[in-house]
Amino acid sequence: MEDSGAMGERDYDVAIVGAGFAGMYLLHRLRGLGLRARVIEAGGDVGGTWYWNRYPGARCDIESMQYSYQFDDALQQEWCWSQRYAAQPEILQYAQHVADRYDLRRDIQFNTRIKSARYDEAASRWTLEAEVGATIAARFCVMATGCLSVANWPRIEGLKSFAGPTYHTALWPHEPIDFTGQRVAVIGTGSSAIQSIPLIAEQAAELFVFQRTPNYAIPAHNAPLDAEYVKDFKANYAQIRAEAKQTPPGIYGRFRQGKAMEVTPAERQAEYERRWADGGLAFMGSYGDLMFSQESNDTVADFVRAKIREIVEDPELAQTLCPGNIIGGKRLCVDTNYFATFNRDNVHLIDVREQPIEAITATGVRAHGRNFAVDALVIATGFDAMTGALTNIDIHGRDGDGLRQRWAAGPSSYLGLAMADFPNLFTVTGPGSPSVFTNMIPTIEQHVDWIADCIAYMRAHDYTVIEAEPDAQAAWWDHVQDVAAAGLKTSTDSWYLGANVEGKARVFMPYYGGFPDYCRKCEEVVAGGYAGFALR
Repeated sequence: MEDSGAMGERDYDVAIVGAGFAGMYLLHRLRGLGLRARVIEAGGDVGGTWYWNRYPGARCDIESMQYSYQFDDALQQEWCWSQRYAAQPEILQYAQHVADRYDLRRDIQFNTRIKSARYDEAASRWTLEAEVGATIAARFCVMATGCLSVANWPRIEGLKSFAGPTYHTALWPHEPIDFTGQRVAVIGTGSSAIQSIPLIAEQAAELFVFQRTPNYAIPAHNAPLDAEYVKDFKANYAQIRAEAKQTPPGIYGRFRQGKAMEVTPAERQAEYERRWADGGLAFMGSYGDLMFSQESNDTVADFVRAKIREIVEDPELAQTLCPGNIIGGKRLCVDTNYFATFNRDNVHLIDVREQPIEAITATGVRAHGRNFAVDALVIATGFDAMTGALTNIDIHGRDGDGLRQRWAAGPSSYLGLAMADFPNLFTVTGPGSPSVFTNMIPTIEQHVDWIADCIAYMRAHDYTVIEAEPDAQAAWWDHVQDVAAAGLKTSTDSWYLGANVEGKARVFMPYYGGFPDYCRKCEEVVAGGYAGFALR
């Protein structure tokens, strides 16, 4: 792997920022078109979020057999997953296998963080500058920076004053951390906390969990994959992938279209019990109106709250762990023994919703008028999602307009692919696309294929510049907001709205219209000669 000093000043057809699953596949596609492409990656290897997120228990919430590339059936057939839900080390190994299989690393610049990207209209080129000062120029720039890649640090007084080690789940050290015999504080109860808390609790002498907002979680029922199941799945991959593309989240599974209140309470209970026993995100596929009818949502939320009360032995503690908001407003978590962990004598829940954390001190966390002395601090407050990786880079388009300034009041994008006044700049799974509401790797493939095909179309028709038209962008963004407002998603403060980042504009960022409808829209745009885009 090359170090950051090897970037130099060079000229390419396409510059790609990020060597996660999006950047790797885009590099592969562009090579197939005979284009000169270069990937610039801040980390020391491929893998994106799976390179950085190494906290205890980190694993995907999409079943392994589906969380994979489908562009090459030989790759699908040869790779063998070990578990229903693969853990981070195995997903990273998969990414590394892909890089090896297609010899991708020779066109990837590692250990290089891009600080700025500027468009030169006279030359119709982008110039990207790294933090070390090296530059790269390209006609096209593609931001494959990921939806969940910038850590969100809470604004708590004294955070930097803690004398012991402080870890963020999104920036976990590469070497194992042993909490044996230590007093540990975890701040946050989102997905990374729900995955890591059971494992930290097994090591720590005492674990203090600071919860502002309780979260719903569905059991993963994770287990080694059965050989016959894998054989049958691989034999039917083509059909499974095709059927998955017709479901709203792009996930193969049982998604019912009926309404929860159209069946009897006994039938609903039986369906929820079956889903709970199956585990995983398909739980919310029980009925088609769970995210559109408050009455229907109440039935499934009540079911999960009842399960929490069954699992947690202390009734008062169980009630504190029960969310009061709708289920599915935030990303549903998939867990292994999360709620049961609070039955342990060494685990303590500190509710900070009404009485927020007062400060971090040199020796611990001050809350409820006392200092909780700890040896290690774990920050599990998630990401500056969807936009953070883009606004962290100083991106300037036509006339020097900055994306950071454009998006100060909230993002706007055409299809999550491109923005007006930022010519030849594409974003993979940007705001305004289904992205985080779907199985990310197939969604990434759809975006990458669209971008690669668009560049090929431009070359075939002698176009050198493309950008979103302002009216098309505005109309699409209005549609994104309207679709979200039609259901219950906007009724909950979540990172979909930027609510987890202090000072961030509250705008609903992903597209909630479903993967099939979104794909049809992208196809219609292409069929209309890239309708909504200006080509020159």
